[in-house]
Amino acid sequence: MKAFFKVVAVAVFSMVVFAAPGFAADTVKVANAGALSGDLAPYGISALRGVEMAVEDINAKGGILGKKVELLAGDDVCKPEVAVNVATKLVSDGAQMVVGHVCSGATIAANKIYKDANIILISSSATNDDLTLSGEHPNFFRTISNDGAQADLMTDFAKNELKVKKVALIHDKGDYGKGQMELAKAEFDKMGGVDIVLFEGVTTGAMDYTAIVQKIKRSDAELVMWGGYHSDASKIIQMLKKKRVDTLFMGADGIYGDNLPNLAGKYAEGVYATGPNDTSSNPMHQALTKEHQKKYGEDPGTFFITGYTAMQSLATAAEKAGTVDYDAMRAAMFEITVDSPMGQIGFDEKGDIVGAGFSVYRVMDGKYQQVN
Repeated sequence: MKAFFKVVAVAVFSMVVFAAPGFAADTVKVANAGALSGDLAPYGISALRGVEMAVEDINAKGGILGKKVELLAGDDVCKPEVAVNVATKLVSDGAQMVVGHVCSGATIAANKIYKDANIILISSSATNDDLTLSGEHPNFFRTISNDGAQADLMTDFAKNELKVKKVALIHDKGDYGKGQMELAKAEFDKMGGVDIVLFEGVTTGAMDYTAIVQKIKRSDAELVMWGGYHSDASKIIQMLKKKRVDTLFMGADGIYGDNLPNLAGKYAEGVYATGPNDTSSNPMHQALTKEHQKKYGEDPGTFFITGYTAMQSLATAAEKAGTVDYDAMRAAMFEITVDSPMGQIGFDEKGDIVGAGFSVYRVMDGKYQQVN
């Protein structure tokens, strides 16, 4: 992964083309957009690798509608303002469909460009409810469940499995993190029996989280529920442990994967997170994992499988529609069934995935292991 970082981290915004030598000019252009540099790059790189390997498999079988797939990639650093520039460039370069973006805020911002250009956007990781439930993103689909599903699972687990009575809801003020904690608050309020003793946002990327840790300590929270990503969470977790604040810690898919344990080390032990259901028993999942290990010398990252499935879905819809034109492609997306490494999946009338969901994981011996 370090070598990969050296390639992609040369600029905040970069464009690369992945296409096998000798491809004809008449190709289907698919773009992948997400964080390829910065703190959240592990998420974007894992998704890109999934898309890239799916493209390789699709091209080996003749491409899409008999045309080879040409893969474009854009780095948005998970920043909305950069994502708009990335989207503009991808559309200008002729992208006909897009996998991305990784972060919800960047996805919402970028989709203003894709929607106006009549381009299908499918994300392997953006979970913000508004992307599918608001009706403002009719061109958007995703291969991961939404934050509402995570909020239901997280709050139910906190009350009925962890048996906590006092919860501090902390977030990074972003579309993903804040939106997630607002949903969690609404669920706790509805179910009753759990007091929200603190609801507060922090500045992402801060060097010192002493102030929020002190507030958590004074609140007597039995559980800190975090809305945001692993980079900030790892710092807060370490400080909570070092200050001997006796509280559990739980987040959603923004802290799931190897990134948080790698950053927080021993302090990550016992941390809970929700993440995509474990589909490692799926034969296709197993085969792709082995292929990834052989190619990159490491296990796949958090959104490798959902990224592969996203690209699969686009190809399946195009074949069903018999064209890559927007209206026909969009209609086909609601009708397809995809035999993916996640199992058999499809999409509902809002664009949310059908056939997948979330599970609860806990860090034990340095790795997340499923507990619910």
